[in-house]
This record gives sequence, structure tokens and C-alpha cells, in this order.
Amino acid sequence: PGLTATVLMGTLDTATSPGTTYTPLVGADLTLAAGTDVRLPLERDFEYAVLAMSGEAHVDGVPLVPGSMLYLCCGRDELPLRADSDAGLMLLGGEPFEEELIMFWNWIGRSQEEIVQARRDWMEGSRFGEVKGYDGAPLPAPELPPVPLKPRGRVR
Repeated sequence: PGLTATVLMGTLDTATSPGTTYTPLVGADLTLAAGTDVRLPLERDFEYAVLAMSGEAHVDGVPLVPGSMLYLCCGRDELPLRADSDAGLMLLGGEPFEEELIMFWNWIGRSQEEIVQARRDWMEGSRFGEVKGYDGAPLPAPELPPVPLKPRGRVR
């Protein structure tokens, strides 16, 4: 009642996207009508982020305005959502990575070498495909910093 969820990737409650995933995850476009006050079922082992796209909503009691994002750690069975006006949210979630990862621009790797290779592949146009319908030149990747990239581990 008042909530429409379009599952873009993965599974949310009983809805599953036809897209292929390689790890358990979810990406869903949530639309809340004004006056909505619901609880969305979640996977307890997932961590989540909710990005406010339009309108204003309260997520787990926290007010979100467009452009703001709320991180939600593992251990939740449901997510309270409330909208006083029409609102759009993006729900992203999945099982946390157990290993340390390096993040840079659009890439995630397990080592500096993987990031360097991903950048090289991007610049050569040999790995990431094309955006259909986009007529412009590919977006150039930023230069890598002259220092080693720092891996990030799972934060609990």
C-alpha cells in the first residue's frame, strides 16, 4: 500500500530480476506515495544503502532528501519507510565482501595491479563494452595517483 518496488537486479522479498548476478545482491527502485508508512522485508545477512532520488522520505527514522544516502549494516529483517510526500529511493544491498578491496573511480579490485589493468582496459576500450545510444566519446579515466591505493576491509 503506497510502495512500488521495481527490482532491477537480484531479489527483493518475493520478486527477482531476470538479470544475471554473480553474488547475492539487490538493486531496487522504490516509489513511495505521499502518506506511505510501510516496513520493507530485508535479507538479514545483507548490508544496504538507500539513495534518495526525489521527494523526501524517512528511512529507519532518518530523513533523506534527494542526493543523500544512508548506509544500513547487516542484521536487519525489515526497513521502516515513511513518506509525507511522493518520494523515490534506490535500494542497493548485498552480502558484504569478506576480503579487503581497493576502490578507484568505477573499479573494484583485489590488488593495485587489478586496478591498473582495469584502467588500461577501459582506456583501450577492450573490456567494458559500449553504452548503446550514446554518441559521444568514451569518458576518459582519471590518472591513478602516484602513491599505492589503500585497500578497505569490511567495517563492522
